[in-house]
Amino acid sequence: MRTMPASEIKALVGQVVGTSPWIEVTQERINQFAEATGDFQFIHVDPEKAKLTPFGGTIAHGFLTLSLVPLLTMESDCPRAADVKMGVNYGGNKTRFLAPVRSGKRVRGLFKLLELDEKRPGQWQQTMEITVEIEDEPKPALVCEWITQFFI
Repeated sequence: MRTMPASEIKALVGQVVGTSPWIEVTQERINQFAEATGDFQFIHVDPEKAKLTPFGGTIAHGFLTLSLVPLLTMESDCPRAADVKMGVNYGGNKTRFLAPVRSGKRVRGLFKLLELDEKRPGQWQQTMEITVEIEDEPKPALVCEWITQFFI
């Protein structure tokens, strides 16, 4: 993990700043997400019924894919601000689910820094465009603008 002063990261606005490794979206992970959220729609949890759909099998919940963003971020090679005491999710500007993630496929994050501003001394707000790619698929699973704040 490379760290640098937040002011140096700010100079990277407009650039792709990192990529995560591939992470497999297993049926077990999909089932655990269904348990956690109560979303048991058959296209997620019933492989036999899901085979009969245009998807040809089970797919991850869109919100499961979105919920992988923190993991993909932590596993990525994105630069980190030095001396961060705490970081928090602040929200998103937009999220688009563009393609389903089939059970057993691998995804990774591609990170483009859109904004980084010091809101008050030691409090920084970062907006990142995150594209969650699906291995060997032409369209990404999702694209979102995600906002975080960190405190130095």
